[in-house]
Amino acid sequence: MRQRVVRVALTAALVAVVLLAVPLALVIRASLYADQRDTLERAALSGAVRVSPDYTTGDPVELPAPPAGGHLGLYDTRLRLRAGSGPRTGDAAVRQAFGARVARGHSGDDLTVTVPVSHAEQVIGVVRASSPAHDVRNRVLTAWAVLAGACALALTAAVLIARRQARVLAAPLEDLSRHSRAVTAGDLHARAAPSGIAEIDQVARTHNEMLHSLTELLRHERDFTANASHQLRTPLTGLQLTLEAGLSQDDDARLRPALEEALATTRRLHGTVEEVLRLSRSPGLPGTPAPAVPVVALLGEVESHWHGLFAHDGRRLLCTTADAVDNARVPGAPVAEILGILLNNARVHGRGTVRLTVRDLGDALAFDVADEGDIETTRPFERGHTGEGGGEGIGLALARDLAVSLGGRLSLTSRHPTRFTVLVPVRQDGTVDSAGNGDG
Repeated sequence: MRQRVVRVALTAALVAVVLLAVPLALVIRASLYADQRDTLERAALSGAVRVSPDYTTGDPVELPAPPAGGHLGLYDTRLRLRAGSGPRTGDAAVRQAFGARVARGHSGDDLTVTVPVSHAEQVIGVVRASSPAHDVRNRVLTAWAVLAGACALALTAAVLIARRQARVLAAPLEDLSRHSRAVTAGDLHARAAPSGIAEIDQVARTHNEMLHSLTELLRHERDFTANASHQLRTPLTGLQLTLEAGLSQDDDARLRPALEEALATTRRLHGTVEEVLRLSRSPGLPGTPAPAVPVVALLGEVESHWHGLFAHDGRRLLCTTADAVDNARVPGAPVAEILGILLNNARVHGRGTVRLTVRDLGDALAFDVADEGDIETTRPFERGHTGEGGGEGIGLALARDLAVSLGGRLSLTSRHPTRFTVLVPVRQDGTVDSAGNGDG
């Protein structure tokens, strides 16, 4: 911005100087030439006054001193030089003066002024005054040099003032930019200070008000998430303990499978609450890392839970590890939650056989969830955008956020048939390379 302000100021000053200096230079030139011709005319008139009509009969003529560096001479009707100095024969300027008028012009490299000498309404002679034109040109060039120096001084002053003004204008904007970067880095307490420039202060106040509103909004949302998670945790923990106690005391073979299924569902729900709470924390805040589990064990749990649900709908679920390494470990709860959302989406909105495949990409693991249906929506990850089967459009958005929190990515890699792919980065030792996740 500083350079832009200086360029604008310099351009404006340059335009002003040009618009002023060029006409002024022309006026100076015309004025100096006019002054020199006026000097020659005064000398010629002074000489004409001293010429007696009797000079034609031989009376001597005493002319005044010529202009500095010039000539002053009297010419008769035959264009002969009778007194003073100048060309021996009258030139075009002398001939013009015999027309009974003062003539101004050039003769070679001289400026000339000729004045007629009249007697009895007749021109009996001409007084010619001349001076070298290069003397006037030198004075013009000197005046132009002074003018150019003044213009250069004005431009220098304009640049210095523009640079100072640019610093004054840019400093508060740069300060506002630093505060914005601090906010981007997570410092929600950064506030822009007043600068004394009304327009920039208005922007700073608006920025601070917006930041305050966003901070309050985030605080309310995080408080709500934390409160809701805490309030859900307590009854879920109690329900889980009750089911575990029931399993340990009830020997009824008919109730035991139902109790085990209810306990497993409660544990999964508890894990979901923990993941939502973890996701709601600000980036960089310390948190408990999700335990890492082998990929093979994770797929076994996922298949065990979802196989019966798909079988109940008359559909198949196939889980394969493809070329994934057997010792690869991933954060169990987050990845299981993502896969659960994708499988539920395939169950509700897809059709045919559902395939869950894990592929080893070297520095990442790819989890593909594919079915034989087609997806029509163009915004599958947008919250509030309902899909073909209804709903609030939260599941896929939550899955995408969970993948990002692991340092990975969730994307729709095929529409016909539908296939979602989750990429989870891994280190060389097979553990997931994400902040706070993995077993090290």
